[in-house]
Amino acid sequence: MILPSKPTLETAAVYRARVRGCLLGGAIGDALGYPIEFSSLDRIRATHGGRGVTGFVPGGGGVVGRISDDTQMTLFTVEALVQAHAREREKGIGGGWALLLRQAYERWLETQTKPGPDQAAPPADGAPSGGLITEAWLYSRRAPGNACLSGVAQMYAPDPWLALDGKPGQVNPDSKGCGTVMRSAPFGLCNPADAAFAMAARGAQITHGHPTGYYAAGALAAIVANVVAGDSLEGSVLRALRVLERHPGHEETSIALRRAVDLAATGSPTAEKAESLGAGWVAEEALAIGVYCALAEPGVEQALLLSVNHSGDSDSTGSICGNLLGALHGDVGLPHGWVERVEGRARIAALADDLAA
Repeated sequence: MILPSKPTLETAAVYRARVRGCLLGGAIGDALGYPIEFSSLDRIRATHGGRGVTGFVPGGGGVVGRISDDTQMTLFTVEALVQAHAREREKGIGGGWALLLRQAYERWLETQTKPGPDQAAPPADGAPSGGLITEAWLYSRRAPGNACLSGVAQMYAPDPWLALDGKPGQVNPDSKGCGTVMRSAPFGLCNPADAAFAMAARGAQITHGHPTGYYAAGALAAIVANVVAGDSLEGSVLRALRVLERHPGHEETSIALRRAVDLAATGSPTAEKAESLGAGWVAEEALAIGVYCALAEPGVEQALLLSVNHSGDSDSTGSICGNLLGALHGDVGLPHGWVERVEGRARIAALADDLAA
């Protein structure tokens, strides 16, 4: 969303609430799904009852509300975008976001390989210092994807004008894991849909080169941008599909999204319907499940629970669903008790306000 040069107080407040909602909603969905990420639906129901999980459940060490690598990487994405905007304002330098994004993901990789901030490597030449890498709570390895780890280690920075031509990218060219899409909502919070799509798709290629992987990332960012601009969720998906379908090799992602929209219109939502879209381990399936749950279930709390109670990548599908619902309803529309208990709440809200500013 591009705010007018002189937004009203009301417009600015709504925008800030949507940005906060998107990031906090993603973190809530992530935290709901993380403890059950590798469990089958039958196992989830056997352990937690016929409805599955109905709120935060204890993870490692008995702690509830813990986020995973999905939210970690999302926050580092936000940090890069904030830095890029600051550089453009202060120095009039545009187009540097790709390098800043790669550097942000390198800092995330430090949190996955070092025990704490005092062991982190100094910033690279020209890279900003301070920020998230100094925060001890982020130094936790929460089942990060192999392609994310290996991709960041290759230190590839995409050309910000790189053609999105449906050809495999340079890094992990066969990988379309959901690690692309689960971190890409922030691009839609500060750009119109076309630009959000392009930036997210190019940024995804830092770690994943399969066209479906990077197109799914672009599609989520475009949907978020449309929602933040005030469109309905279904309208936002359909408009994002028009952007997506302009690109060669879009078919896997487009088919998955259209299946999600059609399925949401078929009556009462169920876990079995969500599972018919896949397990969410790959990007287009995770996006489809998140979109289906956000569309099919009118209640925010119930939609978030639907998005994690399935056999598959529950934290990623929950994160995507939460991004969409938070962008749609704002932070005030999220379940208050979950907002209060999700890990890193205050820092997530502060970073959201930095982005909204």
